[in-house]
Amino acid sequence: MELITEQLHRSPKLGLYYRDIRTTLSEERKKRRQFYDEVREDQKAEFINGEVIVHSPVRIEHNITGKLLLRFMDIYVQIRSLGFVGYEKMMISLTRNDYEPDVCFWSKKKSVKFKPGQMKFPAPDFIAEVLSPSTENNDRTIKFEDYAAHGVKEYWIIDPAYQVVEQYFLDAGQYRLHVKADSGILKSRAVKGFVIPVAALFDEKENLAALRAILKKDS
Repeated sequence: MELITEQLHRSPKLGLYYRDIRTTLSEERKKRRQFYDEVREDQKAEFINGEVIVHSPVRIEHNITGKLLLRFMDIYVQIRSLGFVGYEKMMISLTRNDYEPDVCFWSKKKSVKFKPGQMKFPAPDFIAEVLSPSTENNDRTIKFEDYAAHGVKEYWIIDPAYQVVEQYFLDAGQYRLHVKADSGILKSRAVKGFVIPVAALFDEKENLAALRAILKKDS
């Protein structure tokens, strides 16, 4: 990003670029206000680079994976009173775009500021996106860049078809791949002490077994 900014500063066309960018952003703000006015609570919709993206129903493996991660992380976070875990319909409003990630987590420091009736939320500390054919490109490009730029400390890209997880950590403003795994365990940095077997993201029995271990440990 710094290189692009430096190139713009040196360009004799800087004023023209600024005028074009200002016009584009002004038009986007109008579309974004309209998006807020028209989007319904029963929709999963996102505003990305000036376009409204309404998502189609997900495949069952997508639903299973999202549900298993949500259940496991939500129980873990509640037991330890670490913050708040959101799922699918939490609208994350960043500088330019609005997203509804599959699973996300805010630390207690951030979540204590949430208010009743709130519908737009700041960048979380952790986001997981479960891939589907229609969303994979955005999950790996625009969202990947945007989440990093807004300080989301940890990003998981989960492929339910191949049962693989990519775990990225934020490093100097960019995501660095920590591990790509189809087995073993994942250790979160954004969610303190959170550990989950990869298999527990895709298999109900594995998920329940790991949950029982957590509950037994904390009983």
